[in-house]
Amino acid sequence: MEFVNSLLFMLGEMSPYILLGFLIAGVMHAFISRSVFSRHLSGKGWRPVVKAALIGVPLPLCSCGVLPTAIAMRRGGASKAASTSFLIATPQTGVDSIAATWSLLGPAFALVRPLAALVTSFFGGVAVGTVEQPDTDKTHIVGGESRHKDFWLKCKDALCYGFVDLVQSIGGWLVIGLVIAAVITVYVPDDYFTALGDSPLLSMLVVLVVAVPMYVCATGSIPIAMSLMLKGLSPGTALVLLMAGPAANFASFTLISREMGRKTAWLYLASIVTGAVAFGLVVDYLLPDGWFALPVASETAHHGVHCMGWIQIVGSGILAVLLGVAFVRNRKHNHLNINSITRTYKVKGMNCPHCQAAVTRSIEGVEGVKSVSVSLSDGRAAVEGDYDEACVVAAVESAGFTIDAE
Repeated sequence: MEFVNSLLFMLGEMSPYILLGFLIAGVMHAFISRSVFSRHLSGKGWRPVVKAALIGVPLPLCSCGVLPTAIAMRRGGASKAASTSFLIATPQTGVDSIAATWSLLGPAFALVRPLAALVTSFFGGVAVGTVEQPDTDKTHIVGGESRHKDFWLKCKDALCYGFVDLVQSIGGWLVIGLVIAAVITVYVPDDYFTALGDSPLLSMLVVLVVAVPMYVCATGSIPIAMSLMLKGLSPGTALVLLMAGPAANFASFTLISREMGRKTAWLYLASIVTGAVAFGLVVDYLLPDGWFALPVASETAHHGVHCMGWIQIVGSGILAVLLGVAFVRNRKHNHLNINSITRTYKVKGMNCPHCQAAVTRSIEGVEGVKSVSVSLSDGRAAVEGDYDEACVVAAVESAGFTIDAE
């Protein structure tokens, strides 16, 4: 019962802010054309790097969902420096995770987190621009959906993206993060991390070893960071998890290495690790401890639904319904529809519904394709129609994925 109460409490604290973030994210998606992003990220110097970081910080894309977007920008003319800056800034934070960070970790964390993402992405992009050779050949690809829709259609798109597509994309990781946080809060002894708590730098290095290879979204990492702080780890260590967990994983490193070169990939990873530790040390040693005191005490987290107001209860109910719908949609979309004239392919690099949607859109754009069914669970794509197989391969690879015929 204590586990359920802890889980309900964290869900109630986060849900109103997450729902607001989903709404803002949907508005950004529907009313701002993607071509605006890539148009401002070409050229040399630090200005495209700054623009890429500023664009990336509010976008609610996870570390794998950002990859097709960044690759499309890169192939549309964005420099390696700007693309790297975008790749570092975007998955670390977003409007949804900033709101949720405020709810569980307080305003200081909500301000420091996007600032750290902004600074880290700037220096990472500048480092790539300094080391890498200037682009000599750019292929400008004009694409993307039309934004010439009336206001009400855009509003519908905003609601569908924010409360359906985005929930489907990060919902699973949010639930995993909440469950892990509840397990740590309830079952890990209060003195378990005492030794690490006395050495912030050591605790940061331990967290990095765990955070860099694992996959967790920016919002899903928040309750885990809170539960670790409740068990004695420093705020700086929690910030390291919030930065490194969402921004880096093996899939991202591999794809960046293939698309932009191994040197860029290593600079990307080094920037995330260095920036996370640097800002973690600043939080622990240079900023007042009172700024990072958790809004809720550990004993409060065990009271569950009894401590929740009506806003938290309603928000929790709405979010739970949205998560349930997302679960059903994911199961439905992971079922391949195959008939006798359908060819199947193995697609590598898909990690979330954003990736799944990107692959689907790429194949649907190939002339002669009648229908496409992409399964995220086993990485297979079933394509029906009279089309050129080489065009399907080229379309999927242009979106940043690898595809092979079965």
